[in-house]
Amino acid sequence: MKSFSLFLLSAAALGLVVHGTDIDEPVRLEPVVITAAQARQPLVVSVDPRAPAQPVPAHDGADVLKSVPGFSVIRKGGTDGDPVLRGLAGSRLGIQVDGECIFGGCGSRMDPPTAYVFPAAYDRITVIKGPQTVLHGPGNAAGVVLFERDLRRLDQPRSTLLASVTSASFGRSDGVLDVRGGNRAVQARATGTFTRADNYEDGSGRAVHSAYERWSANATLAWTPDDHTVVELTGARSDGEAAYADRMMDGAKFDRANFAVQLRRENLSPLVTRAEARWFHNYVDHVMDNYSLRPFAPSAMMPGRSVANPDRLTTGGLAQLTLAPADTVTVTAGLDTQHNEHTNRSTMNEAAMPYAAMARVRDAEFTQVGAFAEGAWRAVTGRRIIAGARLDRWTVGDSRSTVAVPMMSAAPNPSAGRERTSTLFSGFARYEHDLAGATPVTLFAGLGRVQRFPDYWELIKNESAASVSAFGTRPETTTQLDAGALYRRGPVEFSVSVFAAEIADYILVQGNVPKSAGMMGSRAAVITRNVDASTRGGEAALAWRFAEHWKADVSLAWVRGDNDTDLRPLAQLPPLEGRVTLAYATTAWSAGGLVRLVSAQNRFAVNQGNIVGQDLGRSPGFAVISLNASRRFGGNWRLSAGVDNLLDRTYAEHISRAGSAVSGFVQTTRVNEPGRTLWVKLDFAR
Repeated sequence: MKSFSLFLLSAAALGLVVHGTDIDEPVRLEPVVITAAQARQPLVVSVDPRAPAQPVPAHDGADVLKSVPGFSVIRKGGTDGDPVLRGLAGSRLGIQVDGECIFGGCGSRMDPPTAYVFPAAYDRITVIKGPQTVLHGPGNAAGVVLFERDLRRLDQPRSTLLASVTSASFGRSDGVLDVRGGNRAVQARATGTFTRADNYEDGSGRAVHSAYERWSANATLAWTPDDHTVVELTGARSDGEAAYADRMMDGAKFDRANFAVQLRRENLSPLVTRAEARWFHNYVDHVMDNYSLRPFAPSAMMPGRSVANPDRLTTGGLAQLTLAPADTVTVTAGLDTQHNEHTNRSTMNEAAMPYAAMARVRDAEFTQVGAFAEGAWRAVTGRRIIAGARLDRWTVGDSRSTVAVPMMSAAPNPSAGRERTSTLFSGFARYEHDLAGATPVTLFAGLGRVQRFPDYWELIKNESAASVSAFGTRPETTTQLDAGALYRRGPVEFSVSVFAAEIADYILVQGNVPKSAGMMGSRAAVITRNVDASTRGGEAALAWRFAEHWKADVSLAWVRGDNDTDLRPLAQLPPLEGRVTLAYATTAWSAGGLVRLVSAQNRFAVNQGNIVGQDLGRSPGFAVISLNASRRFGGNWRLSAGVDNLLDRTYAEHISRAGSAVSGFVQTTRVNEPGRTLWVKLDFAR
């Protein structure tokens, strides 16, 4: 393991990393290392993706969410984990980047949407828990995560330079550069990020196949002719590669190209306070193979150098109005749409039949059109009713003529050429009550209902119990009650939220299911099936500044679920988790520690789960201790450092994927987390 002094030298050599705020506000560097996120609104958590954080500052969209109570991450390697909120993963958790829905291309879930998110390129991350909004796309049963950038008209010519660099154990190095400038009429912004790491070691010193390298570039040009109008053009490009410890192939390419245009106009009239239109184009080109990032080892399933090259083109848009029909009422209503086209091409012998020379074959096409309205009514002072509804029309076509089947070269697709449509309804209503008097407490309760259409992985990738095609999988309906309280007074902040949900036609992914292989006998398949399920749980967080310069943070998250059809526990649910942080901070420096406590998980359903993974069995509990410190100097500089997993504990998350047999590496039951990790981060803002 590299020494701490080498990290400092590496940080100085790599350059600068920028940290800042909205371009209209003075740039400032907070000296406190952030270790948790506190809810300030009912069911809403805001995260600063650029603040120093522990564990080591995040390099992808899933990692940055780990500090939010209720979130877990399914580990596959060093990067591209899948985020899980309250035990729900995949398309149950909406991910929006600059207001756009993005999706990965890999049928084996190498590239979830958060794999294309570089947190430091964004100003803010907003998490809305539960089915308590209809403004951000369809099917968000677990909630929605918004990666957002700020833009407002400048009052005078100005520019900012924001930069940061991170260096850590196992060859980890990150760099971010963000430059903004403009005047009252026009402004531009360019952001670049880079991150890489070697294979890490777990607490027992065993190397984990997990190396990665990623980069991204984002550019924005905005025209602001007056105080009420913004025309914004954006573009993004990113690529990279990643090794995985849980499968027989690695990601050799993660190419994303995006561009979008947005128009906003405010204060059109006393009734229409805002009008917005957005259109986007997002293309993901993904390559996976069994030789670029690992020693080539022929196997029965892959005797040659194999390559798969899926891609996905997503186009879509939104048009919405915000209305103020009365002083106490606001309503946002609009239309949104998205169109997805997924294709694939592959080869089992790259030397003889290069994949790049092959024609792409479309396997599925998805189209969604939605209408929505969400409003808030301030009935009396301190009392609010927020409610919304949306209607979505889905059309999906199955373009596969054959289906790849284990132990068989291919089987005829019984749903070839079929098209199916569904009209789905979602809605919610929530009551918020600020208690009168000197008690600064907000109580809330909301009931939400979400109908979610099956995604690509559930509908196209897997078989069903009765067929080699799961194209007939029914939509999923979640009805959930959310309730809780917020308290904020002086040095104390407290939040608690609880939920209970009934999920009709829960879309379960089940592996190792015996099926017929005809004359060849039996085989094992991965199938999609509908079951009825229920979940309940909650989160609580307390922040207390109990003395001058001292602050303690405590959080707790718990979820439990049942597969009511099979009379088994609902699979892929994380165990009870608690976090305790203690920090001492002045205006110039800070120091703190984090203790993460996770209980054993004795409720599981082997071979059942979601589109990311299935349960492997019981998992033991663990405790992880981490320390950090930061120093602010020169007005524009901040140096942060820390050690994660101080005691070098060997552990794995319950929901993480099973370790695969990778040549030269020890196979483990689950993909283990990194062992002791030292890190340092240098920020500069001007």
